[in-house]
Order: sequence, then structure tokens, then C-alpha cells
Amino acid sequence: MTDRTPAPRGDFELPPVDEQMCFALYAASRAVTNLYRPLLDPLGLTYPQYLVMMLLWERGECSVKEIGAVLQLDYGTLTPLLKRLETNGLLHRNRDPEDERSVRVAPTDEGRALRARARGVPEAIGRVIDLPDEEFEATRLALRRLTANVLAGEARVAEET
Repeated sequence: MTDRTPAPRGDFELPPVDEQMCFALYAASRAVTNLYRPLLDPLGLTYPQYLVMMLLWERGECSVKEIGAVLQLDYGTLTPLLKRLETNGLLHRNRDPEDERSVRVAPTDEGRALRARARGVPEAIGRVIDLPDEEFEATRLALRRLTANVLAGEARVAEET
């Protein structure tokens, strides 16, 4: 049996959960991701698969390494996701003839055709989010800055340990 003794409180109180940044980010992320589900289900895509397809629609072809870097996904998450999309006929993966260690990913004709069916998704999401353009852009930029700060902080912590 494990010890269920609560952690000592010390001389301070923690802010309530709903006042913590981590909870606000978690709740917003879940809410927005769940908002995508009914829009992506008819397309046969999960949200991470949609992100991969959007990147391929934008760039045409990418290395697995590039996809992982842009979408901040590790190989353990990305590989099964790409296999599923390939099985569903939406992309193909091939070794790079210039570098056999690298795998290139490109949409198939079916994958490119899916773009037309997904065209209204960003607008539908934007309508529900319902922020003025300036506030939407300011929030997006603040979240990107927060992410960059956290990743830089993670790297500093890793160097210190």
C-alpha cells in the first residue's frame, strides 16, 4: 500500500487550479482539439493527422524529420501516425535517394484531393473561437512566444542537470 500523506503545505498556498496558467492552457487545448473532432471525423482524420496533411498540402513533400520538427512530434508518435495515413492512401513514404537514412513523405492524389473537403475547417473553427482578428493574432503570437520560452527553459534545465 502506498503512503497517501498529503504534501506539506509550507508557508504558502497554491493558487486555485482554475487560476493557474497550466490549467488554462490544458483546458483551452482540449476544448479546441475537441472542436475539430466533428469536422475531421467525416474526413477520416484525427487532429494530429490533420496537422500532418496541412503541412503536406502547404509544402508538397517533407522529410519525416522536418514534419517532426514543425509539428513538435517525436518519432515514436509520428511513425505510427504516418503509417496510418499511408494505409489510408493519403500519403506515401520513400527513402530519399540522396540520403538513404532520410524518409520523404508526400501526399498521394487522394491525399491532395482531401484538401478540398477540408477547406472549410479553419473558418468553422474561427467562427466558434469568435475572437476579433487582432485578439486572435495576439493570442496566437503570445502562445508561440510562450512555447518558445518553455522550450528554451527546458533546454537550460537539461544543461544544468
